[in-house]
Amino acid sequence: MSFFSSFKTFKGGVHPSEFKEFTQNLPFEIMPAPAIVIIPLTQHIGKPANPVVKKKDEVKAGQVIAESSGFISSVIHSPVSGIVKDIHLEPTISGFPNECIIIQSNDNSDIDLMPQLDIETVSPDDIISRVRDAGIVGQGGAAFPTYVKLSPPADTKIDYVILNGCECEPYLTRDDRYMIERSTDVLNGLKLIMKALGVKKGVIGIEDNKNQAIKAMREIVRSEPDIEVEILKTKYPQGAEKMLIKAVLNREVPPGKLPMDVGCVIQNIGTAIAVNDAVTKGEPQITAALTVSGKGINNPKNIIVRVGTPLNEILNYCGGLKDDAAKIVVGGPMMGVSQFDVNAPVTKATSGILVLTKKEANAHTETPCLNCGKCIEVCPLGLVPTKLTRFSKLNMYEKADEFSITTCMECGTCTYNCPANIPLVQWIRLGKKKVIRMQKEKMSA
Repeated sequence: MSFFSSFKTFKGGVHPSEFKEFTQNLPFEIMPAPAIVIIPLTQHIGKPANPVVKKKDEVKAGQVIAESSGFISSVIHSPVSGIVKDIHLEPTISGFPNECIIIQSNDNSDIDLMPQLDIETVSPDDIISRVRDAGIVGQGGAAFPTYVKLSPPADTKIDYVILNGCECEPYLTRDDRYMIERSTDVLNGLKLIMKALGVKKGVIGIEDNKNQAIKAMREIVRSEPDIEVEILKTKYPQGAEKMLIKAVLNREVPPGKLPMDVGCVIQNIGTAIAVNDAVTKGEPQITAALTVSGKGINNPKNIIVRVGTPLNEILNYCGGLKDDAAKIVVGGPMMGVSQFDVNAPVTKATSGILVLTKKEANAHTETPCLNCGKCIEVCPLGLVPTKLTRFSKLNMYEKADEFSITTCMECGTCTYNCPANIPLVQWIRLGKKKVIRMQKEKMSA
């Protein structure tokens, strides 16, 4: 299918080179479990999980090893059978050390599964309970505990569930392959999410550069009158929640509000797969499906790995790094996190590992602002990145707050489109942290 401007989209955004060709035709491979897994207790938004095992305990794959510590938190299961070696601080892909449970695997492949539930007769409450007990978190990057999204306030009316199949970040093809290889499970996951919420209408939004996925999903929903596939213009950040809702339903989420405030719940394709597997197979979330790509890796792949697998084990499984490899990024190139320690482990929501070459990672020289307005043109939220950056540099946090700096979702379109190579999103991210801290201090006072 060709790229037509008539497809639904949103105002602003950019269309970077896609680089999907490295892996878009590669089916998933299952990587063997590593000898050691490192399980961070913070793999989700909210409070860290509390460990319920101790050093030298024997654990089984699928066993709960950490319990949620609040409403916005998530249970964590052991991805392997083995012995708990230790519980201590370890480097993580977030860039910050976190408390982790270290487990030495014993090669036992048996998984402690939960009872299977019938997809036709399972109740909404049982779906929500299973999603919570399986430790499912959002696969779109934010890792929000999924059962929380399935438990909106009683007075909130939800009329649409939208599955995000855009995968607008360059390089990444995990969701694309899921829709091609497991289209039935994607549909079943969506129907379970709709049932849990009591929603009658479902939409699967897919960018128009995913021909095979569009064909597969259209075929599978042919007999589903209340579910449709919406083809969207290929543009970044089309997969962001607010942009997706605007493109699909022409509804705008006000600043400070959530999708449920305009009657929508957004879930990722991978999340739908996890919901299906938890309900129909009894599987807890102990694996991560991800794309390993970039010009600096010898054998790009789409692979399924155990949560807690160190990055270096995955890179070695993909043939190792090329001589000119210079930078490793977890996630996509626009919003991913550069890595300083390849011993850091993947988490439940890890969607990709990119290895960039020296040429790709070479930082351009920053020059003074040209006042061209190109950053304003592409900002999908209608912000003024140049002003926000200036306020951050000058420590003018009251003004930054006045100009809605906390609304920024840090998508990076401004930085990508800046001809002066100013690291706008980095300055805005710093300013956001300062403003949020200032707001908390005011509330405490």
